[in-house]
Amino acid sequence: MHFRAVLNEEGGTLRTTDLDALSSRMRETLNAAGHELEIEVTKGSKVVDTLAKAASARSVDVVLAGGGDGTISAAAAALMGKRKALAVLPAGTMNLFARSLGVPLALDEAVSAFADGEMRNVDIATANGRPFVHQFSIGFHAKMVKLRSKMEYASRLGKIRASAKAAYSTFMNPPSMDVRLTIGDAELETRTTGIGITNNLFGEGHLPYADRPDGGVLGVYVTVAEQRGELARFVLNMARGRWRDNEQVEIHQAGKVTLELLSRRKKRDCVIDGELCAMERKTVVEIHPGALRVLAPRSQVEAEAA
Repeated sequence: MHFRAVLNEEGGTLRTTDLDALSSRMRETLNAAGHELEIEVTKGSKVVDTLAKAASARSVDVVLAGGGDGTISAAAAALMGKRKALAVLPAGTMNLFARSLGVPLALDEAVSAFADGEMRNVDIATANGRPFVHQFSIGFHAKMVKLRSKMEYASRLGKIRASAKAAYSTFMNPPSMDVRLTIGDAELETRTTGIGITNNLFGEGHLPYADRPDGGVLGVYVTVAEQRGELARFVLNMARGRWRDNEQVEIHQAGKVTLELLSRRKKRDCVIDGELCAMERKTVVEIHPGALRVLAPRSQVEAEAA
């Protein structure tokens, strides 16, 4: 296969990685398995264009994307509906989509897994037409990300510390909003501190990612906690991967969800795959089963097929 790697030198853990050494090891591993590899190291401001060119190149079979959540989301958007496959190099902070695909979290081990990996089709979702592979969220998460974006950090550990500080500040002064949700044929109005709509339902007992990236449904997580004690239990349960028995969260599933803000007093932000965005008053979220082709470790594909 012909790989083209796009590495965001400013994204995720790659900002502190020796990219020349990593590139050399990647070539050695993939060439030894009979593959061809081109590598483009790019700045964050150019990563979307670079990924788009890789996705449209006729000679390329696999686009190997390395960077943070934004880089992986942009790569998936460029490859949605195409026969070319996405290989996710887990260089982000939490690497949730990579975990869902069963990709080893060590960079060298991930590349080795791609050397004899298998193609598979997984789901991708859109929010008002914008593709995402993990989550669209408003409220608590969006406020936390906005606060973190004002902090300085230069490493993965620094980002984790900044996230903890931002989460504490949000916990002490949580947001609240009135929304209307249309979930399939059902409609509900509620006041909430946060909503997450995910590309497939989260698994239990681990970080928030889908056990099955081809489950074909959106997960809708509505936080009903209002008091600090309830919010504390919500955060604790979330950290432990306890969703189904979490009394502070209502869980729904559907193929399509419409979310409408009822308050017109204040502009709101949302988070799409870790990126802070201005939220439109009405957002339509849909899942697109099997619309993203990925290169996954052979062991993971075989385990899910068993």
